[in-house]
Amino acid sequence: MTYIGSLSHSSGMRHPAIRPALFLIALLADAGGAAASQLPGPMTARVERVIDGDTIRVRVQVWIDQELAVNVRLRGVDAPELRARCDDERSRAEAARDFVIALVGEQITLHSIGRDKFFGRVVADVTVADGRDLGEALLAAGHARPYDGGRRESWCGERAKASP
Repeated sequence: MTYIGSLSHSSGMRHPAIRPALFLIALLADAGGAAASQLPGPMTARVERVIDGDTIRVRVQVWIDQELAVNVRLRGVDAPELRARCDDERSRAEAARDFVIALVGEQITLHSIGRDKFFGRVVADVTVADGRDLGEALLAAGHARPYDGGRRESWCGERAKASP
């Protein structure tokens, strides 16, 4: 990969991810006050690793010879966290992660790519090679709950036992 962009004019240091990252940020930024907060996709992404049941690390080509590694949060689902508050949540998180690993393979497709509340991460709809929506598959298998971006409910305790 060609080094593109410099970290600063005075340092002379170059980093291969600066310009692609700025490119993606610019695409997701407001353009002259107009809300350009989503890329419609589709964008094909190579899976680097499954972080947990609702987050995947991918590498996506954003320009000719320009790739960006980014964490993708699945839109509309909340899966249990591996850094769990209880043993039940931890075992559910491992099951959700393993389910995602089994479905995603090496390549996924991103749609409706938008900003996430955490810098360096995007939120998107994700389809796997056979065309299934990954979020819907997680919900149908009972490995996740619907999520609208608000406060997450606990996966521990009595209320969690009634959840999928």
